[in-house]
Amino acid sequence: MPTVVADEDELTRAIIALASEYGRYGYRRVTALLQAAGWRVGKDRVQRIWRREGLKVPQKHRPRSRLWLNDGSCVRLRPLHPNHVWSFDFVQAQTHDGRTLRVLTLIDEHSRACLALKVARRIGSLGVIEALADAMCLHGIPEHIRCDNGPEMIAKALRKWVAKTGPQIQYITPGSPWENGYCESFNGKLKDECLKQEIFYSLKEAQTVIGIWQTTYNRVRPHSSLGYRPPAPVTVPDLAFRLPMVAAMQ
Repeated sequence: MPTVVADEDELTRAIIALASEYGRYGYRRVTALLQAAGWRVGKDRVQRIWRREGLKVPQKHRPRSRLWLNDGSCVRLRPLHPNHVWSFDFVQAQTHDGRTLRVLTLIDEHSRACLALKVARRIGSLGVIEALADAMCLHGIPEHIRCDNGPEMIAKALRKWVAKTGPQIQYITPGSPWENGYCESFNGKLKDECLKQEIFYSLKEAQTVIGIWQTTYNRVRPHSSLGYRPPAPVTVPDLAFRLPMVAAMQ
């Protein structure tokens, strides 16, 4: 008869609770959340329980093109430290009545932290400047800002403001979104874990829900490229407060 570990039932309930709260996380990220909350458990055991309980692993996305090219056709700027390279882009969404929402996403490519998620019906060059200025007040001035060639990005007002502020704008090649790979990857997570999971009945609701997701992404969500740590991790007491279901089971 197989031996059942004493805390098997409690761990199973904790795994199911996390899988319910973070429906697009796989067992590796759930393992990282459990370990951060104080569980002494490895990914193999979590995977065994995950499979036994029939939990669904998120579908894998198709591989993306390489960010840095080897043929010399494009010299890429690799982020070496925080505030070295920021990148921003736009994501489309909508409210329940079919009206358009625009989401400006701004990230630090090295730390993977989301520095801004500006949600509005319309965002022009002045809205981009406001988001960048607010982020710079909180995090400092980056050396480079990477973006595509959309009208908001190449606007004269934005280029003039950035030139006075200090960073250099790095425009990607038109029609080559993979050159802004960090932001494209982040945008995919935002869509998959938030925008496709929620129905927004108003602009205010969208701003609130997306803002909550930003906090979760920065402070709680384990990031695979960071060794399954979040970009700006919280302390253990804060994490226990953020994950009350898990904390209550221990």
